This record gives sequence, C-alpha cells and structure tokens, in this order.
Amino acid sequence: VQLQASGGGMVQIGGSLRLSCEASATIFSLYDMGWYRQVPGKQRELVATISRSSIANIADSVKGRFTISRDNAKNTVILQMNSLKPEDTAVYYCNAHYRTPGGQNFDYWGQGTQVTVSS
Repeated sequence: VQLQASGGGMVQIGGSLRLSCEASATIFSLYDMGWYRQVPGKQRELVATISRSSIANIADSVKGRFTISRDNAKNTVILQMNSLKPEDTAVYYCNAHYRTPGGQNFDYWGQGTQVTVSS
C-alpha cells in the first residue's frame, strides 16, 4: 500500500477532524500530496494540495477552515478540518501526484475515508 489514510468519522456542525495520510518514503519525497473528496453522483473535487516544498493550495470552498501540512519525519500529509459544515460530508481521498518534465502524470490514491458532518 503506497498511501494509507486515516482519521475520518462523524462530527457535529462546527466541529473539527484531522485526516492523516502516510506515504512510502519514496512517494513522499518525490510527489506532491493532496486531498480530494467525492460525494455520490458527483465528480471528485480538489480540497487541498501541498507541494514537496510545502507550498499549499486550498480550494475556495474550504479556505479559512481547512489547512494542509506535511510531516516530513513521518512521511505524512495532514488535513486539519475546522468549522465543519454539512456540505463537507464526503469520502476524502489522499493523493500523491508527480508530473515529469515531459508532462507525464503519475498518481497514487489512498483508500478513502468517510467524513460525515451532522446537525
């Protein structure tokens, strides 16, 4: 298993959850990391990404509430989710992405973890 995600669950509106994704050392050192989410019947959407140099990109829908970080000592990318809303309910997927200088893309995906925000 290249990516192992954990930390999903059920939380009330306004609560917090922390998702973690541990990668193999090789993947973590070479790939940009990120989180995506998907609800039934909709396309998978980007939540946040973080480059190897720790430059973060956060989707507008979660900006100001979610943060993404890398723990290089543990080969882990962390998504801290605060002020959760019902519309954040989804299956969250960890992603590792690498683009070669020639433009070829390589992606690994974690197994998905359910996040449910209830009233």
